[in-house]
Amino acid sequence: MTSKTIDQLLKEKQKFEALFNFATLGIVIANSRGEITLVNQHAETIFGYEPEELKGKKVEVLIPMGKQHAHQANREHYTEQPQVRPMGYGRDLKALRKDGSELPVEISLSYFHTDEGLFVIAFILDITARKQSEAILIQQKAELETITREIKLLNSNLEEEVERRTEALRQTLNQLEASRKELQDALKREKQLGELKSRFVTMASHEFKTPLATIITSATLIGKYQKTEDQVHREKHLKRISDTVLNLSNLLNEFLSIGKLEEGKINPKPELFFLPDQMKEIVSEMQSQAGDGKQIRIEMPDVGEVHLDKELIRYVMLNLLSNAIKFSPPASTITVRAFRKDKVLCIEVQDQGIGISRKDQEHLFERFFRGRNADNIQGTGLGLHIVERYVTLMEGEIKIQSELNKGTIISLLFENK
Repeated sequence: MTSKTIDQLLKEKQKFEALFNFATLGIVIANSRGEITLVNQHAETIFGYEPEELKGKKVEVLIPMGKQHAHQANREHYTEQPQVRPMGYGRDLKALRKDGSELPVEISLSYFHTDEGLFVIAFILDITARKQSEAILIQQKAELETITREIKLLNSNLEEEVERRTEALRQTLNQLEASRKELQDALKREKQLGELKSRFVTMASHEFKTPLATIITSATLIGKYQKTEDQVHREKHLKRISDTVLNLSNLLNEFLSIGKLEEGKINPKPELFFLPDQMKEIVSEMQSQAGDGKQIRIEMPDVGEVHLDKELIRYVMLNLLSNAIKFSPPASTITVRAFRKDKVLCIEVQDQGIGISRKDQEHLFERFFRGRNADNIQGTGLGLHIVERYVTLMEGEIKIQSELNKGTIISLLFENK
């Protein structure tokens, strides 16, 4: 194995470890004997353990006292008949920290097989904040009921002050209604975010199984090819690992972007930059991934500096080009063009792919939506939703022209500044 190949393998391994450790959900992987083999940093933080401290321990160390024996029986039954168990509401689950304290959690289970046997993945969500919000709502509801009873009693005993008390009551109820609406809006946002995370975990449970098994299997096989003449086999498995890690990276990046968007943490930072230079860099990067004789062409007459968020534009273009490559036939041409018309800057990505039906176009930018003719092509249904949100944040507009089996043109329109 050449030093360059080893360096590439190490870089890909480091990239996967970074994605695993920086996930915003706790992830614990255990073997069929219930021994913890891998834990990410978020899970170690949740449970209060030092790095590598949980490795090798039984998963029951994370189960509250008094429930460990029952959990062991359930775990052994699960390994006999493994199945994906998505997160769900209505079940009060508790986990045990190192210091002996307990915390409320939601847990989703998945599994995968390798040469070493069955491995179980637990995705763990700390719902302490949600439980606190629910407790606050219950307390405020009780306070509201108390206030209402007191107001009724005052009105019955002080009829001569009905007019003044009515006005005071009106003001109090207005304040309570405003407070109630704020709480409802906050809980609605929390519920939407929880549903998004739960839906992602269900999807990730499916999407993670095969890639993880592929990485582990390929890494194991590489070690068996030690002769010089085995270089072709080593390169094949290294490419499988690289492609798989790239897919996992895109999956996690989409989820992280959705999380930041929902929490309002993404604020555009416009700057002046030379658009053709950036587009050439992006096209060069994506051309190497195109394969099958696909070519990406740039058409940018009379387009120079633009005032936009450079990083958001980069994400948008990478996503649109990735889709164009994914849905285009071999030996086809994908065109990236930009031009100014009146006071509008237009950036377009055109492909000769499978196209999008008119009915599907109505829902194209919704979260998790996928066209009916794309069911057999890998994807999460998050990319175009994120693209549309980013374009809107930059005060732009996105339009689509498409016809089944004749290709698609996606246009980004920005006020020419």
